[in-house]
Amino acid sequence: MLLDALRAGDEDAFVALVTRYHASLKRVARAYVSTDAVAEEVVQETWLAVVDGLDRFEQRATLKTWLFHILANKAKTRGVRERRSVPFASLGPADAQPSVPPDRFQAEGDAWPGHWAVPPRPWEDPERRLQSLEARERLRAAIGALPETQQAVLTLRDVEGLEADEVCMLLDLSAGNQRVILHRARARVRAEVERYFEEELA
Repeated sequence: MLLDALRAGDEDAFVALVTRYHASLKRVARAYVSTDAVAEEVVQETWLAVVDGLDRFEQRATLKTWLFHILANKAKTRGVRERRSVPFASLGPADAQPSVPPDRFQAEGDAWPGHWAVPPRPWEDPERRLQSLEARERLRAAIGALPETQQAVLTLRDVEGLEADEVCMLLDLSAGNQRVILHRARARVRAEVERYFEEELA
C-alpha cells in the first residue's frame, strides 16, 4: 500500500507521489498566488508538510484529497499574505465571454433562433486520435491556457477525479459557481481540441 510505503520512508514511493501530483498541485496553487514561482514555492511547502504529517494522517479522506487539502490551505495563506484583493471565486473579465462563440447559434431573424447554426462535429474515434503525442500536448496546452480558476477546477474534477463537493470545499466555491466554472473550462478545452481535429483533417 502506498501510504504504508510512504510512512516507512520508501523514497521510490515518494518520488512516484511527487511525479503523479506535482504539476496538478502547481496548477491549483497558481489560482491563489500571483506568479508561477510563488506557486512552485507553495507546492514545495506542501510536500514538506506531507512528509511531516504522514504519521498524523488519519485516513478520513483519501491520500489524494488530503494532499490537495494541504495545498489549498498553504496557497490560501500565501495568497492572503500577497494581499490579493480579488477573491478566488470571482469571475474576472477573462471569464465574461460566452463559453461557446455566439456565431455558432442562429440569430433572431433565422428559422430557429438560439439553436445551433454550426453544431459541434462528432469526432471519429477520439480516444485513438488523442493517443498521439501531438494531440495530448495540444490538450495539455489548452488546459494550461485556461484562466487560473477554470484550470484549477478542471484539473481537480477531470484530471484528478475529485467529486464536486470536494472541489467546492477545497477551493471555497459554491456548488453553482463550481458548475459554471467547470462548464466554461470544458467548453474552452473542447473548442481547442475541435480546432485541432479540424486542422488535422484539413
